[in-house]
Amino acid sequence: MSNVSSEFTQFVILSYSLNIYLSHMGLSSKLMVPTTLFIVLSLSLTITHVQSNGEGFISVQIFEKGLDFAKDLLIDKAVSSIIPLQLPDIEKTVKIRLIGKVHILLSNITINQVDIASSYVSTGESGIVLVASGATANLSMRWQYSYTTWLIPIAITDKGDASVQVEGMVVGLTANLENQEGKLKLHLLECGCHVKDISIKLDGGASWLYQGVVDAFEAKIASAVESSISNKIREGIIKLDSLLQSLPEHIPVYSIAVLNVTFVDNPVLSNSSIEFDINGLVTSKDAVLVSNHNHKGWKGSFSCSSLAKMVQISLQDDVFNSASFVYFDEDYMHWIVDKVPDQSLLNTSGWRYIAPQLYKQYPNDDMNLNISVSSPPIIKVAKDDIDAIINLDLTIYVIDAGQVIPVACISLEISTSSSAEIMGNNLAGSIRLKDFTTYLKWSEIGDLQIHLLQPVMSTLIKTALLPYVNLHLRRGIPLPLPHGFTLQNAEIVCTCSRAIVCSDLSLPGQYHLSSSHFATTKHSNVT
Repeated sequence: MSNVSSEFTQFVILSYSLNIYLSHMGLSSKLMVPTTLFIVLSLSLTITHVQSNGEGFISVQIFEKGLDFAKDLLIDKAVSSIIPLQLPDIEKTVKIRLIGKVHILLSNITINQVDIASSYVSTGESGIVLVASGATANLSMRWQYSYTTWLIPIAITDKGDASVQVEGMVVGLTANLENQEGKLKLHLLECGCHVKDISIKLDGGASWLYQGVVDAFEAKIASAVESSISNKIREGIIKLDSLLQSLPEHIPVYSIAVLNVTFVDNPVLSNSSIEFDINGLVTSKDAVLVSNHNHKGWKGSFSCSSLAKMVQISLQDDVFNSASFVYFDEDYMHWIVDKVPDQSLLNTSGWRYIAPQLYKQYPNDDMNLNISVSSPPIIKVAKDDIDAIINLDLTIYVIDAGQVIPVACISLEISTSSSAEIMGNNLAGSIRLKDFTTYLKWSEIGDLQIHLLQPVMSTLIKTALLPYVNLHLRRGIPLPLPHGFTLQNAEIVCTCSRAIVCSDLSLPGQYHLSSSHFATTKHSNVT
């Protein structure tokens, strides 16, 4: 905390030193930094180390472009949330030469406008520093005075409007961010506001009134601005912390599973990025999956920063395998095939020369195929590809005289490769056949010649199995994004054990902080 406070103090001293230097040099006010409003949100995220209780299988890294996007959004929201800002009334009795004691009241003091010309954000070991500069703030207020003299025993009063322009203001805060049981906790350690200069313009009133107001109230107005903005910062931190605490721990994946989006460890700050680790495993809605994965947070050398994107979302192949385990355990990996493009394959006449015994025993009977995955598919992300091994049993049923009769079962080990794509805010994909092997598991119609079945199996895999699987794969896995944000111009890079999404972000429509949560996409049941 002391290091951060020292850095902030040095920044303020530097600003004022620059002001004195420029003024002595006689430079134009357009070039004088302190004649603008500095909103220095010195978010020093002093990360408190917390021992991790889990493994992070999804990492989200925000790069400089993304930090700039977030910075602009936060500044816009901060300004819009405080405008208009009502300040407390100020009153004081002052002594005016030749007049005596005058009671002056300033009321309806309101900050109506804040204009910011430029801003920047930087990150590092000391935290995040957000600076908005080149801005002015305009205030309006009502003035009123009354006094009596020994010459005139009745009270003399007058009232009118006034405008105030604030310049050279510095606002700063120090905060820390830590992981508390999977959620991010924001602590405000220090905040402050200092006004360098104000100018007051009175509409109406005697000439002595102007000097009296300036002499008596300039410091009070500055103090009221400083106090009110500091209080708004505290309120904003409390609200932001509440929003962080309200982030969901799980995102629905279809109707039976959830994606664990609890945070693991603390954010890692580098010179130009922030990285968050998320648990990222898919579990059943009704059970917590205890991970048996032994992956130890492998960090690859590839970075989306070379593509000048805002964010990088990296998913280890354990994420895909956890989904595979859940859907297998929930018994979602089996289905009946009763229609294929070549419908002759679902009649024993189409098998006349492939399995003569089948046709001889059940001539011209229709058939169904029961496809059941026999073990969870194993998914491995490789360089420029995602491979999967699928083991399944294909049971042949004959429909004879209204009875459904199992006649043979063929086991297959199918090797596939897949291409990933972005569908909305989901990471989706499609698979294609690389190779497969078959063997006869059992038969009620005698021995089957496997080499004769190979072309039929290939056709069934390509025309029945893969299209059905791809239909559901295109729904994808939801990526952990805050509500309202969408991926834009996303690119996908597959490297050793990781699928990496490099993307910009957009925020269509109006976004309300009160509705902040991870984005979710609703899907129908998988059948």
